[in-house]
Amino acid sequence: MDERAALRLLAADLPGAGDDAAVVDGLVVTTDMLHEATDFPAGTTRYTAGWRAVGASLSDVAAMGATATCAVAAYAATELDASELGDFVQGARDVCETVSAEYVGGDLDTHSEFTTASTAIGRTDDPVFRSGAKPDDLLCVTGELGRSAAAVLLFESGETERANRLFRFTPRVEAGISLRGVATAMMDSSDGLARSVHQLAEASDCGFELDWDALPVHEAVSDVADDDAEARSLSTYFGEDFELVCTVPEADFDAARDALGVPLTAVGRATETTDILADGDPLPDRGYTHGDD
Repeated sequence: MDERAALRLLAADLPGAGDDAAVVDGLVVTTDMLHEATDFPAGTTRYTAGWRAVGASLSDVAAMGATATCAVAAYAATELDASELGDFVQGARDVCETVSAEYVGGDLDTHSEFTTASTAIGRTDDPVFRSGAKPDDLLCVTGELGRSAAAVLLFESGETERANRLFRFTPRVEAGISLRGVATAMMDSSDGLARSVHQLAEASDCGFELDWDALPVHEAVSDVADDDAEARSLSTYFGEDFELVCTVPEADFDAARDALGVPLTAVGRATETTDILADGDPLPDRGYTHGDD
């Protein structure tokens, strides 16, 4: 059973299993597990790992339109090296600081490979779910796509300093708060744009038509991609960019974009059918899957 099948199995009985986080009495709770084999390429510093692990959970809080309050993380490695542990905690603290949250601790253990599990908590009385998209809503993304894909290829080529910088993203908590009350559906792009669009469509019982030329592609992608086709693939299917993917009524788009503080790009629109298309062709349901090598 893959991750998505497991989530569908759990969704009927567990609140939040079908969204980025659970919301209970205004409290937003989410957790993520990352480990070395699939999430941290060779050359990833412990500082970057702490930033990225906790940032992933803070991104889920952002996707609900919530204010981030605090985060914790469990840390396990083959040995508990004081310097590596200190770097990890500093990265976790620093990413929390970017969204005005607090890193408040966690747990330690030894393990056969470096593994971390993070939990973030936020607050909102008006969460944004994945299920509210309406036909003719604009499909939008924050920031740029392909950042993490470029980082992984740079790790592979030995450009670890630049790769680590790209791997340290800013969770879109402020953008999520600004979009709350405007966005009709929202999630983060951890599984990639294509898979996120399929998930939004499934939750909202609608379809989408994307415009390839509208995609905002990170400048680093052009440095690692061999051609335009590879650049498009890296930006659409790789995932782990942790941008927000949302739907916004067309009448509200300009005001939402101008108030956001980060780029907001319309890349398509919702449709009455259940087809997922890009320039008229079917968009494959491909993206990042936890546990893939």
